[in-house]
Amino acid sequence: MSSQTSDEPQAGSHEDEPHDESVGARLNWLRAGVLGANDGIVSIAGLVMGVAGATASSHAILIAGIAGLVAGALSMAAGEYVSVSTQRDSEQALLHKERTELHEDPEAELAELAGIYRGKGLSEELSWRVAQELTAHDALGAHAEAELGIDPDNLTNPWHAAWASMLAFTVGAVLPLLTITLVPAVARIGATVGAVVVALAVTGLASAHLGAADRKRALLRNVGGGLVAMAVTYGIGLLFGTQVV
Repeated sequence: MSSQTSDEPQAGSHEDEPHDESVGARLNWLRAGVLGANDGIVSIAGLVMGVAGATASSHAILIAGIAGLVAGALSMAAGEYVSVSTQRDSEQALLHKERTELHEDPEAELAELAGIYRGKGLSEELSWRVAQELTAHDALGAHAEAELGIDPDNLTNPWHAAWASMLAFTVGAVLPLLTITLVPAVARIGATVGAVVVALAVTGLASAHLGAADRKRALLRNVGGGLVAMAVTYGIGLLFGTQVV
């Protein structure tokens, strides 16, 4: 009776490992969402803390916080839309150039693709065979991926990016805004600082996990940055404001 050695691959040992090409894209979107929420937390926490340092009026703090939330969310959406649109335009221009080259000189393009695979370590014969088979299956897709690092069927949608960025910022901004306006005045500063620290700890750990980074360093950096932002803006509010309702 034969036995399987430890060096042999176990059947199904990698069946749960994701190999879908969209996994990386989904992780990027998730990471962007976490960072967007983090921006919302820090930006609005700093804003409302600054206003709270200048006045004890809950109404003034709420109005300033809402204005900051709307302005920040729209700014994030507009910036993301412009950025992704520019990237998409560049990618489409490169794809158009690649289509033209494939139409005008397919043999040269085939040789270029084979050369890319030779550079990756394939033999002369195998590199030509791979290039030919991939070109026959999807010429533009094969050349765009190998030469440009672009998937023609998976270009980023600027509207999706804008909405996602705006939503992430809003979700993050709501926490400090609600905390500082709903908690009684005597406890609002401490409660807001505590809520923000917890939220930043969560986003810091999440970003570290998604990026396979050191969790302790990400946690300290995230929470420390938020505390500094709140301390500075609160100090400015105390310095230039008055505690008159």
